[in-house]
Amino acid sequence: MAIVLGADKAGERLKDVVKDYLLARGFDIVDVSAEGQDFVDVTLATAAEVNKADDNVGIVIDAYGAGPFMAATKIKGMIAAEVSDERSAYMTRAHNNSRIITMGAEIVGDELAKNIAKGFVEGHYDGGRHQVRVDMLNKMC
Repeated sequence: MAIVLGADKAGERLKDVVKDYLLARGFDIVDVSAEGQDFVDVTLATAAEVNKADDNVGIVIDAYGAGPFMAATKIKGMIAAEVSDERSAYMTRAHNNSRIITMGAEIVGDELAKNIAKGFVEGHYDGGRHQVRVDMLNKMC
Protein backbone atom coordinates (compact mmCIF):
# COMPACT_ATOMS: atom_id res chain seq x y z
CA MET A 1 0.00 0.00 0.00
CA ALA A 2 1.30 3.40 -0.99
CA ILE A 3 -0.06 6.65 0.33
CA VAL A 4 -0.05 9.20 -2.46
CA LEU A 5 0.26 12.82 -1.38
CA GLY A 6 -0.35 15.87 -3.49
CA ALA A 7 -0.62 19.59 -2.79
CA ASP A 8 -0.78 22.87 -4.58
CA LYS A 9 1.13 25.90 -3.31
CA ALA A 10 -1.42 26.62 -0.57
CA GLY A 11 -1.25 23.06 0.76
CA GLU A 12 2.47 22.38 0.43
CA ARG A 13 3.47 23.13 4.04
CA LEU A 14 0.68 21.03 5.56
CA LYS A 15 1.39 18.23 3.07
CA ASP A 16 4.98 18.15 4.31
CA VAL A 17 3.74 17.90 7.92
CA VAL A 18 1.52 14.94 6.99
CA LYS A 19 4.29 13.38 4.90
CA ASP A 20 6.83 13.54 7.76
CA TYR A 21 4.24 12.10 10.16
CA LEU A 22 3.42 9.14 7.89
CA LEU A 23 7.06 8.46 6.99
CA ALA A 24 7.93 8.34 10.70
CA ARG A 25 5.28 5.61 11.07
CA GLY A 26 6.78 3.51 8.29
CA PHE A 27 4.26 4.15 5.52
CA ASP A 28 5.31 4.07 1.86
CA ILE A 29 4.78 7.59 0.51
CA VAL A 30 4.58 8.78 -3.08
CA ASP A 31 4.61 12.58 -3.36
CA VAL A 32 3.26 13.76 -6.71
CA SER A 33 3.43 17.47 -5.92
CA ALA A 34 5.30 19.71 -8.33
CA GLU A 35 5.93 23.40 -7.88
CA GLY A 36 3.41 25.63 -9.55
CA GLN A 37 0.76 22.98 -10.13
CA ASP A 38 -2.89 23.85 -9.83
CA PHE A 39 -5.06 21.73 -7.54
CA VAL A 40 -6.69 20.11 -10.59
CA ASP A 41 -3.34 18.88 -11.93
CA VAL A 42 -2.28 17.71 -8.47
CA THR A 43 -5.55 15.83 -7.99
CA LEU A 44 -5.28 14.14 -11.39
CA ALA A 45 -1.68 13.10 -10.65
CA THR A 46 -2.71 11.77 -7.24
CA ALA A 47 -5.62 9.78 -8.67
CA ALA A 48 -3.44 8.31 -11.43
CA GLU A 49 -0.94 7.08 -8.85
CA VAL A 50 -3.68 5.80 -6.52
CA ASN A 51 -5.13 3.79 -9.41
CA LYS A 52 -1.84 1.94 -9.96
CA ALA A 53 -2.67 -0.48 -7.12
CA ASP A 54 -5.96 -1.48 -5.48
CA ASP A 55 -4.73 -0.75 -1.97
CA ASN A 56 -3.23 2.69 -2.67
CA VAL A 57 -4.92 5.73 -1.14
CA GLY A 58 -4.39 9.43 -1.66
CA ILE A 59 -4.48 12.69 0.25
CA VAL A 60 -4.68 16.02 -1.57
CA ILE A 61 -4.24 19.32 0.25
CA ASP A 62 -4.97 22.82 -0.97
CA ALA A 63 -6.30 25.90 0.83
CA TYR A 64 -9.83 24.65 1.54
CA GLY A 65 -10.13 21.07 0.26
CA ALA A 66 -13.18 21.77 -1.91
CA GLY A 67 -11.39 22.13 -5.25
CA PRO A 68 -9.50 18.82 -5.15
CA PHE A 69 -12.67 17.11 -3.93
CA MET A 70 -14.61 18.39 -6.93
CA ALA A 71 -11.81 17.36 -9.30
CA ALA A 72 -11.49 13.86 -7.80
CA THR A 73 -15.20 13.16 -8.05
CA LYS A 74 -15.06 13.77 -11.81
CA ILE A 75 -12.80 10.73 -12.26
CA LYS A 76 -14.73 7.58 -13.11
CA GLY A 77 -14.48 5.02 -10.34
CA MET A 78 -12.83 7.39 -7.85
CA ILE A 79 -14.57 7.85 -4.54
CA ALA A 80 -13.33 10.91 -2.67
CA ALA A 81 -14.28 12.81 0.46
CA GLU A 82 -13.47 16.27 1.72
CA VAL A 83 -12.70 15.92 5.42
CA SER A 84 -11.80 18.16 8.32
CA ASP A 85 -12.13 15.75 11.24
CA GLU A 86 -10.71 12.37 12.23
CA ARG A 87 -14.00 10.49 12.45
CA SER A 88 -15.07 11.42 8.92
CA ALA A 89 -11.66 10.37 7.57
CA TYR A 90 -11.95 6.94 9.19
CA MET A 91 -15.62 6.44 8.32
CA THR A 92 -15.24 7.40 4.68
CA ARG A 93 -12.82 4.48 4.35
CA ALA A 94 -15.01 2.11 6.36
CA HIS A 95 -18.38 2.86 4.77
CA ASN A 96 -17.61 4.42 1.38
CA ASN A 97 -14.31 2.78 0.46
CA SER A 98 -12.94 6.23 -0.37
CA ARG A 99 -9.59 6.15 -2.12
CA ILE A 100 -8.84 9.87 -1.79
CA ILE A 101 -9.47 12.45 0.87
CA THR A 102 -8.95 16.17 0.54
CA MET A 103 -8.11 18.69 3.24
CA GLY A 104 -7.80 22.46 3.43
CA ALA A 105 -4.65 23.95 4.94
CA GLU A 106 -6.63 27.08 5.85
CA ILE A 107 -9.09 24.94 7.83
CA VAL A 108 -7.09 22.06 9.33
CA GLY A 109 -4.13 22.57 11.68
CA ASP A 110 -1.04 20.41 11.89
CA GLU A 111 -2.09 18.03 14.67
CA LEU A 112 -5.57 17.58 13.29
CA ALA A 113 -4.14 16.88 9.83
CA LYS A 114 -1.93 14.15 11.30
CA ASN A 115 -4.93 12.57 13.03
CA ILE A 116 -7.03 12.79 9.87
CA ALA A 117 -4.28 11.09 7.86
CA LYS A 118 -3.92 8.39 10.54
CA GLY A 119 -7.66 7.68 10.58
CA PHE A 120 -7.82 7.49 6.82
CA VAL A 121 -4.78 5.31 6.15
CA GLU A 122 -5.46 2.97 9.08
CA GLY A 123 -9.14 2.63 8.19
CA HIS A 124 -10.38 -0.41 6.30
CA TYR A 125 -13.42 -0.89 4.14
CA ASP A 126 -16.19 -2.78 5.94
CA GLY A 127 -17.92 -4.06 2.80
CA GLY A 128 -21.20 -5.83 3.47
CA ARG A 129 -24.24 -3.56 3.38
CA HIS A 130 -22.07 -0.66 2.20
CA GLN A 131 -21.18 -2.38 -1.06
CA VAL A 132 -24.48 -1.43 -2.70
CA ARG A 133 -23.66 2.27 -2.21
CA VAL A 134 -20.05 1.83 -3.33
CA ASP A 135 -21.23 0.06 -6.50
CA MET A 136 -23.61 2.94 -7.25
CA LEU A 137 -20.82 5.50 -6.75
CA ASN A 138 -18.42 3.54 -8.93
CA LYS A 139 -20.94 3.52 -11.81
CA MET A 140 -21.11 7.31 -11.88
CA CYS A 141 -19.22 9.71 -14.19
